[in-house]
Formats: sequence, structure tokens, C-alpha cells
Amino acid sequence: MTHADFLESGFPPATEFPELDLTGPGRFYNRELSWLGFNWRVLEEAENLRVPLLERLRFVSISAANLDEFFTVRVAGLRELAHAGNTTPAADGLTPAEQLMLIGQDARRLMQAQQRVLVELEQQMESAGISVLTRKDLTSADRTYLSDFFLNKVFPVLSPLAIDPAHPFPFIPNTGYSLALQLERSRDKRSLQALLPIPAQISRFVSLDAEPGNHRFLPLEELLLLEIESLFPGYKLKAHFEFRVLRDSDLEVEEEAEDLVREFEVALKRRRRGEVVRMTHSAGAPQNLLKTIMDELHVSPHDMIEVDGMIGVADLSELVIDSRPDLLWPVFTPRIPERVSDFEGDMFAAIRQKDMLLHHPYETFDMVVRFLQQAARDPDVVAIKQTLYRTSRNSPIVEALCEAAEDGKSVTALVELKARFDEAANIRQSRRLERAGAHVVYGFLDLKTHAKISTVVRREGDNLVTYTHYGTGNYHPITARIYTDLSFFTCDKSLGRDATKVFNYLSGYAQPESLENLAISPITLKPRLLELIDAEIEHVKAGRKGEIWAKMNSIIDSEVIDALYRASQGGVKISLVVRGICGIRPGIKGLSENIRIKSIVGRFLEHSRIVCFGNGSGLPSKKARVFISSADWMGRNLNRRVETLVEIENPTVKAQIVSQIMAANLADVAQSWVMAPDGSFTRTPIKEGEFAFNCHRFFMENPSLSGRGSAGASDVPKLTHTDD
Repeated sequence: MTHADFLESGFPPATEFPELDLTGPGRFYNRELSWLGFNWRVLEEAENLRVPLLERLRFVSISAANLDEFFTVRVAGLRELAHAGNTTPAADGLTPAEQLMLIGQDARRLMQAQQRVLVELEQQMESAGISVLTRKDLTSADRTYLSDFFLNKVFPVLSPLAIDPAHPFPFIPNTGYSLALQLERSRDKRSLQALLPIPAQISRFVSLDAEPGNHRFLPLEELLLLEIESLFPGYKLKAHFEFRVLRDSDLEVEEEAEDLVREFEVALKRRRRGEVVRMTHSAGAPQNLLKTIMDELHVSPHDMIEVDGMIGVADLSELVIDSRPDLLWPVFTPRIPERVSDFEGDMFAAIRQKDMLLHHPYETFDMVVRFLQQAARDPDVVAIKQTLYRTSRNSPIVEALCEAAEDGKSVTALVELKARFDEAANIRQSRRLERAGAHVVYGFLDLKTHAKISTVVRREGDNLVTYTHYGTGNYHPITARIYTDLSFFTCDKSLGRDATKVFNYLSGYAQPESLENLAISPITLKPRLLELIDAEIEHVKAGRKGEIWAKMNSIIDSEVIDALYRASQGGVKISLVVRGICGIRPGIKGLSENIRIKSIVGRFLEHSRIVCFGNGSGLPSKKARVFISSADWMGRNLNRRVETLVEIENPTVKAQIVSQIMAANLADVAQSWVMAPDGSFTRTPIKEGEFAFNCHRFFMENPSLSGRGSAGASDVPKLTHTDD
């Protein structure tokens, strides 16, 4: 399917797959291979000449960091199953061992591609005045500077270690990067094997003097090799290689833990010592030294990858330097919604006027922060309730909650300790909140609380008014600059009551009954989705239009996918924007001929979750039922997390979501990849000088409908999904 096909009102011809059992596991595409496919798309952005040079380097770094996490979590879990002899197939029919074999092949190809792209980018960076040197490229002035730099800023934190019976082999942590050294003593030619862990506390690249406008960098490992003789006096370096390890990073928490915080602290210590799931090493390693390292780390040949190039590609992010704005995306300053400005920054007054949906990062996340800061300082506010899944280290949101608690307001914070890789940070935040006098709860031991909700109860006259914020992303001001997410503000009474019931569920375990607008997992969200999908089928049976538009990060839940297949077979037109993992096979005759899927990878990370149902009138339509959500359509989100699905009823907000946000995503060509039935994604080539609609650029240039103020919304562009 081409992008032209995707933009047409009709769907392209379906593909016949006679060898595919439409009722068997082959109807699903494998989750892990789909994720690797997404990471291939990230890497291929590094070759997109429409992207500035250093931003392309950033994409290489992101693809490497993504792959690291994939191995420490997903591959680690599959290895554990395979080693235990588990042969239970995934939904697509592949056993853990079969998945590991396919992952290993594809991941090795991906890592080779990273090195190839990096060589190309380094050549272009050299032409642009940014050089990455080796120790052979250094001048005498460089060596003099580096000798002083090493002595004062590197040497104090190094721990060179001999490898022999008298020196226990050191622990190498997850993502630990080291030099393995083969040395020879000058006076008697005695050999010595040694290890030099490269400290993560020091930048990977050392900046050197350069001509104005130019930049020169030396990798830290090159500096260490330059100074080996000062670290091992009397020895000569005979051979060396670099290596890096990734460890199993899943946490195991006792189900009957009496003190959840203490249990997580213990689990975090266990994580550091997880089994090695992958070891990468540089080419040309001496075999005896390599075998010693492998034996000490208990690494099998299957888990080892030789890299002809740079080890630790994720560290390339350090070279994306602010001092070269000509090689970066043009600076973008998020907008302040006009309606908030009309009310001189008063968030409560702006929300009272009517519901407001902000589209981040195009509208500034500072409005979410301001909402809570204003609540903390407002004498009429009596209570604040807040979920915290991920947030920044010096979070202004946590600061506002602490200020409110110290001022005597009732503050309840749900801190999710199980937010992967943020567990330690969340423990720190919870203790800080408790010291300020906030009531901190941790939700459920067996469920993650992933819902994004904030409520502020304010005394207005004789009444208590609840202002509510529902989000699709985290309360994290840093990631909100690059993640596309939605923030919905309302003082609708029913939505406020629903939010309060969810907080009571989180703090008291009592399942909420009779939610008026909200559906939540693991109780009602999935049944509601299935019910809404089936309703579209019934509309088609009755001679009306059936149509679904949805946007999310991942879709893998087999029940939901089968419901979409039924809907496709029933004549419902389904258009999906899925950034990452996708287990659906679109465009197959007899199965999914009415399903089309695209993925958007560009300047911002697509993160918002939206679903629109035509409700008998097709899309776009004023009759559509429109929802925003914190949940992807995955088993973990629908069955093992607390998530929200919020129906949007305000006409302006509905129009903003359907005719502006979703239509622009469906119309995008510049950043879009279209999925084929075999799980692959293709991008239509764009000729030089040819216009290609870019939804990120559209959102940067055009304000959101519901955020418009006194100027009104009549001049705000809207799209239909056929606009180009």
C-alpha cells in the first residue's frame, strides 16, 4: 500500500494469503519482531536527508538505547523461559526459543546497520567541522592538554584491576563498559591480564581545542589507552579490546511484601546483579583474554556479539551539541493557549469557561505545572489528588504538591513504584512527599497504576468544584518537550466524580461502581472497547457507515485484534496509527481487507492514545464517539494495569481530536510508514523539492481548536483524512 492509497477514501485491494490459516496463530504478527521493526524505522530516520545532521546522529543513539532496553527486559524474559524449557507458543505460534533465534538474527543485522550509518554520518560531520579522533590523530598540543586532563579529571576515579587468582573478578554493572588489556612487563617479559572499567560518571567524549566553528572530540577509551603506561608502570600494552554488558533488568517483588518501598529497594539491588543477556566486544580480541572474560561473566557464545566499530552507540547523544544550531532542528517554543492568556494565566478561570484540550509539545506542558502550582497557592483550594508514574528528578509537580501539603491542604499522591527504570526515583519522590505531609499511596502490588489523573477541589461560594486533568502521557516536564501527548482539563461534575472514585479505588481497593463517563482497566476498559467495536459492526449491518480511527503506541492484545478482524470482515473501515509494536496483519483478503495501518516516526515521539468511532455516520462526523486514553491495546495495559479511557463530549474538543489531530496524522506523508500484511513497513520515496505533508510541522504552525481564546476558532485550519 502506498501513501496515496492510504489517503484515498477507498481502501486498496486486499492481498491473498492462501497459505495463511486465518483462524490460526499466523493471523498475528510477532510482538518482538514488530518491536525490532520499529527500531529499524528509528534507525532509518538517521538516513533521512530531510533531517538535520546532528538530529540524524541522535536517531542512531536512540536506536541503540532502545535496543539495549529491549535486551535487558524482553530478551531477558524470553531467555529465562527458554532456559526453563518452556515451549508455550506466543499468540503468533512461536516458542521462546524460536523467538530468540529470530531476534538474534535481526538484532545483529540492526547493529551492523548502526555501524554503517555511523560511518556515513561521521564523514558528513567531518565535512561540517565536527571530528571524532583516534589517539593517532592527536597533535603534541593535544597530548599535553590530555595529559593534564587525565591526571586531574579521569585518573582519580579509575580502578585498574589485574585478572589473576589474587584479584577477584570485579562486578560489571548493566551497560558497564570496560577495556580488557593484555600487558607485558618490560624487565622480564612477564604477561599480565587486566581490566579497566570505564567510569560512567565521566563523559564518553573529551572535547579538544579546535578552530572557531569547529569541534574535535576524543573518545574516553582512546585517552585511557594513551595513558596505559601511567596506569600500569613498567608494562607495555600488547593487545586489548573493549566490551560492554547488558544484564537482566526485570524486578521480582515478593507478593506478600509488608513494606513495599523496602522490598523495591532490595529488588533494585538484585537488578544490578542480573544475569548477562548480551555482551558486545570490539573486533580483534585476543582469544585467550576474551575466553577469560566470557568465563568470568558466564557469557555463552550465543549471547556475545563482535562489533566492527563503536561499542556503546547510545553514548553518541553526547555529540548532539547545542553549539551547532545549524545542524539541529530549528528552535521551537511551545505555545501558551490563548484562552489561558485571556484570563491572565488563571487556569481555573480558563477551564471554567469550557473544557480545554492541550496538544503537547505544541502547547506547553507548563500549563499542567501551572494548574498544580496555582492549586498549591490558592487559599480556596482544599484538596489535591495526583497520580505519579514518571516525573523528573527536580519535579515542579512534586514541588507544588509538597507546597500544598505544607500549607495544610489535603494532598494525596499515588506514586507508582513499579514504573520500570524509574523505581528508585519514585522512592525518593514518595519520601519527599511524606516529609511534606502528603498522604502517599502505592496502589496495588499486582497492578501498575498507569492512569494519568489529577484533581483539584476548590471552594467556590457555597459549593465545592472539582477541576480534573486527564492525560495520555506522564507528568514529566522534560519528556513532555519531545513526546506528543494530550492534556484534557475540565470541571465537568461527572468527570470529577469519576476521577474521585478512581482515586478511592487506588487508595482503598474498593472497585468503583457506576462510573458515569470513564472506563478503567482492568475492570471495564477492555469490555468497553470490544462493545464499541461491535457497535460499529451493527451499524454496517443496519445499512449505516461503520468506521474506526485509532492512534496508539502498540497493539498486541489478541482479543482486541480479533474484534478488529471481525469488524473488518463486517465492513467496518479501520484506520490505525501505531507507532511501535503491532500484531495485526492488515490488508489480507478474508481477514483484514478493511484495515490499514501506518507508523509515524519523526521529530517528536508519538505517544498520545486516541480512538474515534463513527457511530453510524462515518468519520469525521459530529456524531462520532471520541475517547482519549492512557492505555495502549496490549494485555499488560488492559488486564494488569490501572488505566483510563475518557469519552470526550465537548463539541470543540471532539472536533479538535477528529478533524485536526487524527486527520493530520492520517494525512501525514513526510514521516509515515505504511504496514504490509507480512509485518514490514515501507515509506514512499519523496523527490527533492516535492511537497510532503508533515503533521508535526502542521501542529507547530497551527493552534489547537479548544485552546483558542477571544480570537475564536474559525481561522484554525482543520483537516479531513483526504486532505493533502
